Amino acid sequence: MPQYDVIIIGGGMVGASLACALSGHGLRIALIEAIELETRSETGYDERAIALAYGTRRIFAGLQLWDELAADATPIHRIHVSDRGHFGMVHMDRAEEGLPALGYVVPARAIGRVLAEATKGIKELDSFCPATVTTVKRTAAAMEVELFHEGIRMTLSGRLVVAADGADSPVREQFGIKSSIIDYQQTAIVTNITPQLAHNHVAYERFTESGPLALLPMTEQRCAVVWTVTSSQVESIMALDDAGFVAALQARFGYRLGRLERVGRRQAWPLRLVQARETVRERLALVGNAVHTLHPIAGQGFNLGARDIAALAEVLVDAVNGGEDPGSLQVLQRYADWRQHDHRNVTVFTDGLVRLFSLPLPALDMARGAGMLALDLLPPAKRLLTRMTMGRTGRTPRLARGLPL
Repeated sequence: MPQYDVIIIGGGMVGASLACALSGHGLRIALIEAIELETRSETGYDERAIALAYGTRRIFAGLQLWDELAADATPIHRIHVSDRGHFGMVHMDRAEEGLPALGYVVPARAIGRVLAEATKGIKELDSFCPATVTTVKRTAAAMEVELFHEGIRMTLSGRLVVAADGADSPVREQFGIKSSIIDYQQTAIVTNITPQLAHNHVAYERFTESGPLALLPMTEQRCAVVWTVTSSQVESIMALDDAGFVAALQARFGYRLGRLERVGRRQAWPLRLVQARETVRERLALVGNAVHTLHPIAGQGFNLGARDIAALAEVLVDAVNGGEDPGSLQVLQRYADWRQHDHRNVTVFTDGLVRLFSLPLPALDMARGAGMLALDLLPPAKRLLTRMTMGRTGRTPRLARGLPL
């Protein structure tokens, strides 16, 4: 018999969340991660933040983890969308949804800490970290994972392998699962800033000629910045001193928050769209960035992955409770079919926005402005957009309703 029911390769936020979701249901779980936990995120002023949709907050509530995250979470009360140099704006407000927040901004450090503590308390979980996976192969009745852990070569056997190992997923590549890749020729410059005026829990998404610029409210009156620029601009912008960078950022964002007074350390990430052409195979399932890596516009990346784990966990637990093999293709296809609609909608939405606001055509500028104005004045259309960004459309997993499995 296999040693494990589920072997999760990739112990980041998606992989660790899946381990938490599967705990307490009689499943033997292995979690393999290559990077030491304490090296994963910045601390202090420069710490990186993750935008959590309201639906993802519900998933963490279903995992019984939200209360521990809430102290570090900054709620988003309103979202302000604009197009630099053009008319038309869209405003989304929590009051329109009757919710305490449209989403939350949480330091990656806090999420990692809470998940690490939670996984340590799972009795049926064995964690291998740091560990390097060398091969994954399918046998007649199981998957075998060879790895190095603490200088020792070992082999784990499981009924199911879940690849949560990122956009360049080695597991996906090893099994020859093809993926489509679109290079946006853009780079996200990520940093934190402190503005002169209080952010008042407003998130800003501002489209510019080089790409979208997002400012998200954080603790200590900071704002997390995700500034998309063309790849040809990156080197010169990253070479600026702090004063020059702040001036360039101010010119792009404007003065809705007054003067930008402090900036943190900057990082640059090339942007691309990666879509795996298969989500499952016999005894193999892909989740998170291993299936879909998106442009950061509208902050959908991790939230889409969180819904992956909520759906997969529900499918697996229901299958085991029904006496089925959790690694069978019949069971895994239910997960793939369930997630197909959400994957397609969010990918089309984010990719479409990138393309729509990247074309420098005067006639299109007018059409975009008119469209944003109309959207802001049509409550049903705006509510549909708001619910999509919050992860509250389509079939909702139990965890995404804040319910345990």
